[in-house]
Amino acid sequence: MSSRFKDSVLFHISPAGNKSSTMFTRIFGKPKQETNALATLDKLNETLEMLEKKEKVLLKKAAAEVERAKEFTRAKNKRAAIQCLKRKRLYEQQIEQLGNFQLRIHDQMIMLEGAKATTETVDALRTGAAAMKAMQKATNIDDVDKTMDEINEQTENMKQIQEALSTPMGAAADFDEDELEAELEELEGAELEEQLLQPATTAPAAPVRVPAGGRQPARKVEDDDDELAELQREMAL
Repeated sequence: MSSRFKDSVLFHISPAGNKSSTMFTRIFGKPKQETNALATLDKLNETLEMLEKKEKVLLKKAAAEVERAKEFTRAKNKRAAIQCLKRKRLYEQQIEQLGNFQLRIHDQMIMLEGAKATTETVDALRTGAAAMKAMQKATNIDDVDKTMDEINEQTENMKQIQEALSTPMGAAADFDEDELEAELEELEGAELEEQLLQPATTAPAAPVRVPAGGRQPARKVEDDDDELAELQREMAL
């Protein structure tokens, strides 16, 4: 790498990451105290692309010096071939430096992205804490206890009102519950007795065989109906 390119890029990275970085001072200029993180990341990306392009150019130049060294070797020009290999070595040194620069940039980008995420997280937590503090001021524990006491008192009052409304009043209050239960049992017994005296369900009548040559006499059917009615009256008695 040429001395001009070396002077244009300066690095200062502390081992623990506690000191402020003056990375790419001459490229970026003096950093502001409040630098937009996204703008800084964009600038780092641009610089990274520039270094990658520079590295590709140097790789091509190094490969070209190798090809020229081969040509001089075939022409038996050993001195010229060695000069080509020396220039190739210089290009390789610059390529290695550019690789280190790119690694430093990647490291700086990771640090900035981590710092940005940390700042956003802290801001979110700070906002949540402020909201919780405001809510606590609006509803302190004394107000909650007072409100709960009022609710319990109103609930108890409502229960007493409902009990008072459900208590018998006037003539209904003089009724004897035992007498009413005895009367109910008497009614249930009478209902059961009436069900037992009810006639059994009439079984379906057996089919009457009708002679092949004619119909069953109507008088026979009337007699059966009279007998059935008489039997039902006797069971009712």
